[in-house]
Amino acid sequence: MNIKTAYSTNKAPNGVAAEIKDQLEMNGVKAMLFFASSQYDADAVSAAMQSQYGDIPTFGCTTAGEIVSGKMLDNSVVGMAFNGRIIEDMKIAVLKNISENVKDAVDEAFKSFEAYYNTKMADMDFRKYVGIILIDGLAGAEEQIMDQIGDKSNVMFIGGSAGDDVQFVKTHVFAEGKAYSNAAVLVLIKAATAFDFIKTQSFQNLNKVLVATKVDAAKREVLAFDGRPAVEAYADAVGTSVDAIDEYFMSNPVGLMTGDEPYVRSPQRVEGSGIVFYCNVLEGMELSLLQSGDIVGDTRRALDDKLKTFGPVSGIINFHCILRTLELKNKSLTADYGLAFKDVPTVGFSTYGEEFLGHINQTSTMLVFK
Repeated sequence: MNIKTAYSTNKAPNGVAAEIKDQLEMNGVKAMLFFASSQYDADAVSAAMQSQYGDIPTFGCTTAGEIVSGKMLDNSVVGMAFNGRIIEDMKIAVLKNISENVKDAVDEAFKSFEAYYNTKMADMDFRKYVGIILIDGLAGAEEQIMDQIGDKSNVMFIGGSAGDDVQFVKTHVFAEGKAYSNAAVLVLIKAATAFDFIKTQSFQNLNKVLVATKVDAAKREVLAFDGRPAVEAYADAVGTSVDAIDEYFMSNPVGLMTGDEPYVRSPQRVEGSGIVFYCNVLEGMELSLLQSGDIVGDTRRALDDKLKTFGPVSGIINFHCILRTLELKNKSLTADYGLAFKDVPTVGFSTYGEEFLGHINQTSTMLVFK
């Protein structure tokens, strides 16, 4: 196998790292990706994972739940090892102080990639290079970083925002034995095999449009839809009272439509007469009201469609929104969701947001290797 996965629920960082290493014996390992529950000490688990792999680079982040081939887990560490038939080469960059210093941080990271590969980012072949981004899920810098990346390169960066088991206190990203907050990890991979992407969300367009007419972008807050207080306009759209709208946030987010494809913006909380979202809504943006559907069935169909068009795959990295996970838990469907990935080596985590041509919510974005 060119990709292998493993998991551990050992309570000690050194124990969990050793157990995962034992399960991932494979010749020619080029990289180790891992996702860890925030119950583990972040510095200790990152150091422990790196100590098991010596000079082989390790990277990852904290989670709000873990995914591994055939299972959805909590309070665990999951890992994926890649050999040289998947990754020809890779370079890791850490962006620090992202809440204040996005442009300089991305510039510095891209300069390090250009020096390492001796190729300008703008000239890199998007069919040969792919990026993974893992970002502090509480820093609020996802849109700025993804905008900078999109302006500077045609290489696709896909990933997720780190979680902390729905505590919303502190999240971490990991790189080569260290843990960071207010930071992002960018990994630029020169792939040795073909790769592709899956973006799937489970919503029906209700054909009710809300136009954001007043926003506070820095706070991700919509103050008004259609010239009315945001809470009133949203309440009318879903057919409820203002006092009850938070009961509809998970099942009825809004989406920026590209054709029939929604890029989901999820309401987080009421703030006075405004609504704070998990990602930015821009003034003038036309958003369609959505209705949640069959996450498990839609995921299985997305996987089947990809296998039919792309052929057999070696592995999948799944960045899966925590709101999808909470909905699956509410419906007792986490086991069914995990089983959708039982036949393909898979690793992933429940995120505080997904990165795919920008920052989105209530979506699964997946990187698929041939």
